[in-house]
Amino acid sequence: MTALTTAADFRRELDRRHVAYEFRIVRDEALMMSVALPGERWEIEFFDDGRIELERFVSQGVVDAPGVLAELLSWFDE
Repeated sequence: MTALTTAADFRRELDRRHVAYEFRIVRDEALMMSVALPGERWEIEFFDDGRIELERFVSQGVVDAPGVLAELLSWFDE
């Protein structure tokens, strides 16, 4: 089964379950699907050779603090 076939089959299952997702290209040899779930985000890469890689990001909860946006932007300061 090719990477595109696997990604298309998985996409159909997500659609059936009404799960939000988007496709992106971040590497020449792979198609990335980002899947949004309550409290989680998955990054799934479907490679030309049939390999699949998954990274799962789990929420640490809601942050309600003044200055949190400035703190996030400070990650990119030199």
